[in-house]
Amino acid sequence: MGANMYGVLADAILIVHFAFVAFVVFGFLLILIGLLNRWTWIHNRYFRNAHLAAIGIVVLQAWFNQICPLTLWENELRRRAGESGYTESFIEHWLHKILFYQAEPWVFTTIYTLFGALVLAVWFLGRRSRK
Repeated sequence: MGANMYGVLADAILIVHFAFVAFVVFGFLLILIGLLNRWTWIHNRYFRNAHLAAIGIVVLQAWFNQICPLTLWENELRRRAGESGYTESFIEHWLHKILFYQAEPWVFTTIYTLFGALVLAVWFLGRRSRK
């Protein structure tokens, strides 16, 4: 596989990573708005369980000090493409500015844990009663 193909695959993983983050964040906002507006679709068990599982994975990775596999795969593909870390392709430049910022690891663990607890609380509060 050519070096250029590794770069393309790394960009694809970055897009998937961004989509995962967007699902967690915007999915939560949609759930909150949906609960307030009594939208029925936000009670879909597959959507809600997938959303809860997604933030749960992030929280567990943070607690166990594990780097996201998507980040590891992307970095490996970039290395195979002959790049050192994150170079400045168009997709990479803009998505990394949104996704990655500098702070101590405990800050991210705290944020992920609090957000995960909030998602879990809304998951329970937003459940429909079974009649």
